[in-house]
Amino acid sequence: MDEKIRRLADIMKFSKRIVFFGGAGVSTASNIPDFRSSHGIFNKQLRAHLTPEQLVSHTIFSSNPEVFFDFYRHNLLYPNAQPNGCHIALARLERMGKLKAIVTQNIDGLHQAAGSKKVYEIHGSIHRNFCMGCGKFYPMEYIYNFDGVPRCTDCGEIIRPDIVLYEEGLNQQVMSEALNAITLANTLIVGGSSLVVYPAAGLLDYFKGNNLVIINKTPTHVDRDANLVINDDVSVVMKEAVDLLAEL
Repeated sequence: MDEKIRRLADIMKFSKRIVFFGGAGVSTASNIPDFRSSHGIFNKQLRAHLTPEQLVSHTIFSSNPEVFFDFYRHNLLYPNAQPNGCHIALARLERMGKLKAIVTQNIDGLHQAAGSKKVYEIHGSIHRNFCMGCGKFYPMEYIYNFDGVPRCTDCGEIIRPDIVLYEEGLNQQVMSEALNAITLANTLIVGGSSLVVYPAAGLLDYFKGNNLVIINKTPTHVDRDANLVINDDVSVVMKEAVDLLAEL
């Protein structure tokens, strides 16, 4: 057993209020590409004249919804994705009474699919879609299977995914609840995040607990402040650590 995995299990054993803060790296083991790795969405040559950030911006959604939904449907929707070892381990940790909340930058809904209950989705979710005219709800599958710009079957207006686009502000209610959870935590585990996306990454500034753990394949600028840094796949690390915790 890797010594760092054992240290993580020991930290979790003596922690009563754990919060997990996760980024795109949490879902890569579920075959959902991250945004900034060498194989990520931001490095694909998808459209020579527009960056991926622009393609999922408020401006493109408003001015050219055909382009927006073409990119969105083919690059951000993964209807066959399944929870991986990290998602499952976190749901298990919550059932143990250790994990009090998950704060995620991901929009894929895999934490809930794994069984987690307290999840703050600070960038929204692909599973919530609403008509901009009458507010009628639509599931992700409706958007995925629609040919072109999805329209409401009742009023004909565009259906918008409940995600935060570039140029838009975050949901302040969700951010407030996430901030409160992090403030109350005595252990904060950061997994699969490069911690370069703000204001989301700024939530770490509110952690005042005893144990800061960073699990990421590559170094982050917060590593120097952490009690434990593990440069490995978070889906493997969390599964092994929670398995070991169950034996302690």
